Amino acid sequence: MKIVIAPDSFKGSRSALQIASVMEEGIRKVHPHAEIVQLPMADGGEGTMEILVRATGGSFVVVPVHDPMNRIIHARYGVMGDGQTAVIELAEASGLVLLKSEEKNPLYASTFGTGELIRHALDFGYRHFVICLGGSATNDAGSGMLQALGMKLLDESGAELPQGGVHLSKLASIDAAGFHSSIRESNFIIAGDVRNPLCGEHGASVVYGPQKGASPEAAAQLDHALFHFAAAIYKHTGVDVANLPGSGAAGGTGAALLAFFEANMHAGARLVMDRIGFDEHIQGADWILTGEGRLDRQTGSGKVIKAVCEAVGLKHIPVIAVCGSIDASASYTLELGLHACFSLVPGPCTVEEAIAHTDEWMYDRIVHIFSLL
Repeated sequence: MKIVIAPDSFKGSRSALQIASVMEEGIRKVHPHAEIVQLPMADGGEGTMEILVRATGGSFVVVPVHDPMNRIIHARYGVMGDGQTAVIELAEASGLVLLKSEEKNPLYASTFGTGELIRHALDFGYRHFVICLGGSATNDAGSGMLQALGMKLLDESGAELPQGGVHLSKLASIDAAGFHSSIRESNFIIAGDVRNPLCGEHGASVVYGPQKGASPEAAAQLDHALFHFAAAIYKHTGVDVANLPGSGAAGGTGAALLAFFEANMHAGARLVMDRIGFDEHIQGADWILTGEGRLDRQTGSGKVIKAVCEAVGLKHIPVIAVCGSIDASASYTLELGLHACFSLVPGPCTVEEAIAHTDEWMYDRIVHIFSLL
């Protein structure tokens, strides 16, 4: 029996690597001699860099950078096994996980540190980049990233704007004379599953601002500032990012990457699959085991479970999902392409209890499932 294990991380609980290891332990209890292939997955958000670098035998580079609130921290970027591709995960330097709850402030949080990671990689000769968007604490449309790379965002008096999305409403001109020259020689790929535009009711500020600490008033203020920035970008580049799908990713960082880096956007889960050789590894598999923290209506929008089901659909390999929680009908899970899905939780409990018992309950659930197969 060949079983492929391909889960996403369980956000706030366990990494995809940790989940895959516990899943294998459960399977080994029932089928000790099974051929098991671990293929931990990610959808372009947090954890994607780790998956890509480790799966390809790459390495990490640690750099002192500024966090979202302009404090010095040490963050990593990855170099894939080809020795040529740098992987920048926005959450490393500009992520929500870097802030305490009371520190969240998307009006002033900046992507400057992400720009510093890119600048370091450029200075060391890397010209191929995968930028993983997700988990940002920012709503500055990537303006801080641009500033770290030498672009000047100026107000009417010719002074440089302070960092933070709220200040973009005062933008009068863009001076790209000092923008890092190697960017024009480089190739940038965006890995992510967000297709929201930069502005409006479906944009970065209104949809994602609240989870970063924005009040309704602050979200409206940021949306206005990003509209103004979008107009300036259009004037400077001819690219209309205000309504461009994906421009709202990571607090609008997608907009800066699409307009000034000529980046190409890829579905994060599919990009990971291609880079780790997913299609080759699942050949001859009898079962595929996947999972994520929560299975719901968003799962069908570029998440790992949906991508796994699509990849194996024509091969007719049954897919089982084990998730932290499930908020979906049987018809929806069938529509996704799942053979079966289970919650690892044995009964009613708090989120904190589920997180505390993830390994134990996952192991028990996997043993139960594979005892029935």
